[in-house]
Amino acid sequence: MWFRNLQLYRLIEPFAHSAESLHETLGGRAFKPCAGLDTHSLGWVPPAGREATERVHASNGRIMLCLRREDRILPASVVREHVDDKAEAIATAESRPVGRAERQRLRDEVMTDLLPRAFTRSSHQFAYIDPAAGWIVVDSATPNKAEALLGVLRETVGSLRVKPLAVTAAPSTVMTRWLEGTPAAGFALGDECELKEPVDNGGIVRGRRIDLASAEVRSHLDAGMQVAKLAVTWQERIGCLLCDDLVVRRLRFLDLVMQEAADAAADDALARFDADFALMGMELARFIPDLVAAFGGIDD
Repeated sequence: MWFRNLQLYRLIEPFAHSAESLHETLGGRAFKPCAGLDTHSLGWVPPAGREATERVHASNGRIMLCLRREDRILPASVVREHVDDKAEAIATAESRPVGRAERQRLRDEVMTDLLPRAFTRSSHQFAYIDPAAGWIVVDSATPNKAEALLGVLRETVGSLRVKPLAVTAAPSTVMTRWLEGTPAAGFALGDECELKEPVDNGGIVRGRRIDLASAEVRSHLDAGMQVAKLAVTWQERIGCLLCDDLVVRRLRFLDLVMQEAADAAADDALARFDADFALMGMELARFIPDLVAAFGGIDD
């Protein structure tokens, strides 16, 4: 459940649902396995796992939800092989070539035959809503997947006005300044960065497990390169890779936090989930405002 990435969205208007009403509303789009000729299926499941019955999990005013996606596994190569076999059999039996339109018909027949028997693969995507702070936080490294979850949520609840986090200062400029001098209060440099030339198709330099204060890194900065990604820690409690698209990737909760999680009383899996979510939500509620302030504040 511990988030590994952060896509941050601002609520443009107050979130109208309580945890109880959102649970009922999500029931209208509860997950159902693929049926018939469905290639995939999307729906809401209890975020706390199979033992839970609630389609949301609330803690300290924050509401966790989980979108499950099930995909049928039917490789194109398998479909093509079956189509080729059928086309070859027709060509041999009737001594004629099989045209494009007929091959498409054969492909449709193969799909109709194989799809219901195909294996399925599921994935789960988590997000939580913090109505008091005005955030929706999605655990995704790519904006497209985050937008897909928000799209399903919007369809489910009927209206959801949000916008991606925008800040007043260019993230690359801010992170470059950090690398050249001193990071913002509470932040410390890690051991990884990605530098880019600020031109189209410019050069890229990546370094991992390196001293970011080294002369080599400094020489790239002196040549005009800017930071696109920068590993940092915050308050010795969170580590992550900050990116110039404002996505927080490779999020890690450090030893101080994980020790607090281990010390929390939890008698079963549901209590463990509740304790972890409460602690993670509290940490991110402190981290996100510091991060936004470091980039000059929200650009409305």
